[in-house]
Amino acid sequence: MNTNQVLDIFRQANALLEGHFVLSSGRHSPIFLQKALVFCNPKHSATLCAALAQKVRAHFNDKQETMPDIIVAPAMGGI
Repeated sequence: MNTNQVLDIFRQANALLEGHFVLSSGRHSPIFLQKALVFCNPKHSATLCAALAQKVRAHFNDKQETMPDIIVAPAMGGI
């Protein structure tokens, strides 16, 4: 899955917002990806998570490293 395909999913979910945004870092951005709107749709969630898992597998296969047993990340509210 490439960047444009990911952005298409965000557009389908009305989760690609355009305007002027001040991010929590204090930086400014003309776009904002509202991931919570994407994850409300199980099909979109499954598509993006499968693509991410494939990318992780490819990374470890390319480097001929052992695949981790688990990956830990910060919790997302509402999931």
